[in-house]
Amino acid sequence: MFRGLRDRVERLAERLRGEVELDERRLSEILQEFELSLLESDVALSVAEEICQKLKETLTGRRVARREVEQVVRETLRSYLLELMSMPSESLEEKIRKKKEKPFVVMFVGVNGSGKTTTLAKIAHRLMNEGFSCVFAASDTYRAGAAEQLERHAERLGVRVVRHERLSDPAAVAYDAIAHARSRGKDVVLIDTAGRMETNVNLLEEMKKIARVAKPDLVLFVGDALTGNAAVEQAERFNRAVEIDGVVLTKADADAKGGTAISIVHAIRKPVLFLGTGQKYGDLEVFSPEKLVEAVVG
Repeated sequence: MFRGLRDRVERLAERLRGEVELDERRLSEILQEFELSLLESDVALSVAEEICQKLKETLTGRRVARREVEQVVRETLRSYLLELMSMPSESLEEKIRKKKEKPFVVMFVGVNGSGKTTTLAKIAHRLMNEGFSCVFAASDTYRAGAAEQLERHAERLGVRVVRHERLSDPAAVAYDAIAHARSRGKDVVLIDTAGRMETNVNLLEEMKKIARVAKPDLVLFVGDALTGNAAVEQAERFNRAVEIDGVVLTKADADAKGGTAISIVHAIRKPVLFLGTGQKYGDLEVFSPEKLVEAVVG
């Protein structure tokens, strides 16, 4: 009885002050809308639920002005997403400059059709504009025409490609490319690997072998921004197989929502470095956490 009386007195005092306490009931109602907003931005369901649970834990018990409840929740979401997406990371150029012994080795992984080879060429174009010399390793010996595709990019960019016969050992290709770069004083080796489904055990083992032999300084997962939850599952599997250092999302120009980036970073806690925004070599943007969060939260 006394507790009920006390609660009524507190609610009356809140009304007089124009304040409310953010209890679980009030937050649940508001956060349902925010969760829907995240889902509409293509954030994975499990990730959206966990984010909203974090917000509930952070906000429960706070007293805020009644008219500012939604704004407080929105700003808390904005802060959480900015902290999540703004992972400390040096630029690729800084990483290369800091390595004393050449070459710096970058290995590209991902599933078929994600845009690995084109992304590799875009990053080479960016690095060459910064004064770095590059060598390509055609370690996708599995797919017919893969080495030829890489060679077309190399011809346009003026880059040497190291390749072997189709179905030869991809790790041997990577090894030879690194040896060539070292002997010629080249700055960077970019390794193109076969696209593989994250469930293909044999090809994942092959990828692990490339990583053991090449000892890459950076492993980049290339994912398609339009595949949503599938890209998250892929990133998790690849991260378990060969530890991913960063993410490049392709087709970002066709995905204004940004949920795939949030879901991947939440799942593997690795930074998004670049966004592919078209087919030209210059269509590669450095990822901006602020821009993405603004698009999601508004």
